[in-house]
Amino acid sequence: MPGTAGVEEVYAAIEEAAALLNVPCSRDTVGPILTAFAPFEGGVIFSASAGERHAGDLDLTIQVPRRIADPYAHALANGFLEKTDHPVGSLLSDLHERCSIDEYLIDFGVVGGFNKVYVHFPRDVQSVSQLAAVPSIPPALAENAGFFARHGLDDVAMIAIDYRNRTTNLYFQVPGIEPKVILSMLQELGLPEPEQELLESAGKTFRVYVTLGWDSSKIERISFARSLDLPVIQARVEPEIKRFVTGTPYTYEGERFSISIVKWSPDGEWFNVGSYYQFGPLQWEVLRKILR
Repeated sequence: MPGTAGVEEVYAAIEEAAALLNVPCSRDTVGPILTAFAPFEGGVIFSASAGERHAGDLDLTIQVPRRIADPYAHALANGFLEKTDHPVGSLLSDLHERCSIDEYLIDFGVVGGFNKVYVHFPRDVQSVSQLAAVPSIPPALAENAGFFARHGLDDVAMIAIDYRNRTTNLYFQVPGIEPKVILSMLQELGLPEPEQELLESAGKTFRVYVTLGWDSSKIERISFARSLDLPVIQARVEPEIKRFVTGTPYTYEGERFSISIVKWSPDGEWFNVGSYYQFGPLQWEVLRKILR
């Protein structure tokens, strides 16, 4: 199922996906990032957020080719990010020294530009205590260790480093969660009680992720990713989100693979949807195990 797409092929697919969302696509913004991170040896994923506060962009997640050893340094060298003395600038190198990384991915918005680097290590999952010892990790991780332990969250398979917002996402690998456990998490975080239908849907998650920053001990957001649950989300999102997640181009045989994510924070509840344009070998291996 893995494939390799060229820059022009991927750019054309981005234009097509952006049109489904009515999002403007500029070659001036997208082209330099695609060129800098080509060739596309692995996964390429389109994603979008629903709701007026979160809409307005198309995000791309792209696997970093093997020729690039340090995607953060590569982004700096190409002018996509500015160098910083903030701990966010040291986190990738600190992780590299402490765990066996299987692959890197980047995230950028068609409108907003370069955002994140994903550090993916599903073959060397890290515990909360191991990651809490990383010098540049947000202190909020250690400060919420009890929360994670109480709810059975320990195996972290991926970390996203958001350089623009100076936050991190920690992705816990889980085989689903009881809805009552999700409700307990939300209650402990002081979040409003959601509809039972959403709890049941989120219970089929394969990755739970939390958003942590350096300026607060609070968990800023908790999210639950699962294979697309269109019946649940379609009545709760804009028509263009449904059109997007069911209409984006893809390169592999069979049906398009898409995911839906419900996110809860003090600001409210919203959804993110993602559609795989191309799989990387490891991503396909991981998903086959998760979804069998």
